[in-house]
Amino acid sequence: MPAPRKYPDELRERAVREVRSTGRPVAHVARDLGIHKEALRPWVRQAEADDGERDDRLTIAERDELKELRRENAELRRANEILKAAGLDSTGQSNNAG
Repeated sequence: MPAPRKYPDELRERAVREVRSTGRPVAHVARDLGIHKEALRPWVRQAEADDGERDDRLTIAERDELKELRRENAELRRANEILKAAGLDSTGQSNNAG
């Protein structure tokens, strides 16, 4: 379970929107809203990535997809190990020539 967020989602969205719509520096917007500037900076970067303005980081959708693919990969590896331990090959045939 992730740690609770220090700043509410509404404040995050408002801060990011203000930086992006006004062009004001992150530090100024952060100070005005009572947010640490180093907390606001990655939120702005993520919003830019999600809107296709940056290609140096994954979008939220891509991160979610990657997380799901990693989970699925781990599950398939576990299933494969179980099959190997049971003596079955990938076709479901016994490896024991008998």
